[in-house]
Amino acid sequence: MNKKLLVKILLVEGIIALLALAFIVVAIWNKPLGPALRLSTPTPQEGAVLSSPLGAIPDGSVSGTDPTPTPGSLLSQIVSKFIKPNATNKSLCDGPAVMTLLLIGSDERSEGYLYGLADSIRIVRIDFNTPSVMMVDIPRDLWVEIPGIADHYGVTHGKLNQAYFFGNPGMGYYDGPGEGPGLLARTLEQNFGVSVDHYLALDIKTFVRLIDSMDGIDIYLDTEIDLNQNHDGGNPEYVLEPGSHHLDGTMALRLAMNRYPTIFQRARNQDIVLHAIQKKLLTPAMLPKLPQLASQFSGSVQTDLSPNDINKLLCINQQLNKDNISTVAFPDNMFTGDHAYDPYRKVNTYVLDADFNQIRTYFAEFMNGIWPIP
Repeated sequence: MNKKLLVKILLVEGIIALLALAFIVVAIWNKPLGPALRLSTPTPQEGAVLSSPLGAIPDGSVSGTDPTPTPGSLLSQIVSKFIKPNATNKSLCDGPAVMTLLLIGSDERSEGYLYGLADSIRIVRIDFNTPSVMMVDIPRDLWVEIPGIADHYGVTHGKLNQAYFFGNPGMGYYDGPGEGPGLLARTLEQNFGVSVDHYLALDIKTFVRLIDSMDGIDIYLDTEIDLNQNHDGGNPEYVLEPGSHHLDGTMALRLAMNRYPTIFQRARNQDIVLHAIQKKLLTPAMLPKLPQLASQFSGSVQTDLSPNDINKLLCINQQLNKDNISTVAFPDNMFTGDHAYDPYRKVNTYVLDADFNQIRTYFAEFMNGIWPIP
């Protein structure tokens, strides 16, 4: 064979091989690490009315009209209409204009994500143009309609944290996209009109290991917090006096799970822990370690983020500081305690009731980067 022809053939084959390798690398780089959500995008409509599922009629449907999102306030509509990101300015870190992330703290104690309730449920809004981050906690005891599992023991409603539980593959209740996070995301969308882009769930063991891998976190308390949840004599080591404390993973978990003196205290304690994690991650000593930390725990979390998505989040994290990260919360007086019959456990259980239209309005504001003043 002519040497020149052989060289050309080898060159072409080499180019094809490189293109194939590049295709494989790009595919892996953009492939979600877990099952994708594939949610629909809700379209806000005027005049939506949605009652609480506590008013559900016996056939499992919910009184009121079809659940359609409630538009935001006049302020948010003005902001979205007249104050838009400059289309000529590319967002930071090559990210989307906005990414919404469903964060789930699972109470699962065994390996994997086959079971477990959603002990903590938060939505994070990451603005890649500003940049800024806003995070809101959603009470896990809200009694909601859970879609897609009615053929299992007649379960149509449950606590919000049960949506994640029923969706996990170990239960065998749900065969839709996204497993536990997928069913939780669908439940949030159906009841409150809020849609998320991605999810990330962290179980108890991974949470503890993550904190320990950071050499613990530092918190400051204005008031005493007693982590002896049963209050039956207690252990003085679990009483945190006002002032500064260094917590390892186990103590950070105990603080995050503490719910005394009210059920809303859990979210406030979790805010303390999350702010401490954020502060630690933004220190000059930790920033260079973030890629290694993400790689170390990528196989221990449940997420549909791709390596490319994670890289964008690591990048935007370096643009953040305490002034452009905010944690918001629904007013406590929006919720009232009640009881509902749980068909899965076959017991009357404590739940939270609320005006779902009001929650939808808050979420509409949240998706526009605004949090209403009560």
